[in-house]
Amino acid sequence: MNNPEETILLVDDEQEIADLLEVYLKNENYTVCKFYNPLQALAYIKTQPVSLAILDVMMPELDGFSLCQKIRQKHLFPIIMLTAKTQDIDKIQGLSLGADDYIVKPFNPLEVVARVKTQLRRYKRYNTNLTEESIEQEVYDDKGLYICSTNHKCTLNGEPVSLTPFEFNILWYLCKNHGRVISAEELFETVWGEAFFENNNNTVMAHIARIREKMNEPARKPKYIKTVWGVGYTIE
Repeated sequence: MNNPEETILLVDDEQEIADLLEVYLKNENYTVCKFYNPLQALAYIKTQPVSLAILDVMMPELDGFSLCQKIRQKHLFPIIMLTAKTQDIDKIQGLSLGADDYIVKPFNPLEVVARVKTQLRRYKRYNTNLTEESIEQEVYDDKGLYICSTNHKCTLNGEPVSLTPFEFNILWYLCKNHGRVISAEELFETVWGEAFFENNNNTVMAHIARIREKMNEPARKPKYIKTVWGVGYTIE
């Protein structure tokens, strides 16, 4: 049974959809905080803990992409985007702003619940508080980049780099395998723990782009994460 202390933030100006998802999520024992107005939702998370957010893309006053971006400035919990848009560029935009998953309307509410469970399970696994006594500390420290798998700390030239769990695990896996070219398929199956399909390449690309942005990496000549065209990514 799911933990009733897990709070799902649900933001959708389409009341019927929000109400329907609320029923399905509450049936799974989640606490649901529902908002039809994105600005009210933004005010809520400033004072209240949230385990996961489900955000509609097309909303008045503040669209879901902008709301996602504002959330990511301070919070790492998983974010699932809901949208009627089906083009890959829209999905890539959401992922590049820090979303973890993307569901196209119309959808089966049971699919949304399944995606919520998956994201929370991954988030818990990646954020388990481990001590140095329970696991050997692993560190990569080279060219100003420091990353520690034990405490999920990452700094660049002494300055902290704020990474989501997926971003951290992508960067850590590349650092751990520095000198080896890692394919998008290997990255996805290792970090997401799912079978790789062709459209998952966009997911990996969006997360790599987001990591580079946070590291202030130039797009054409990155110092750290190098793209080997047609093969994958590497940290030399």
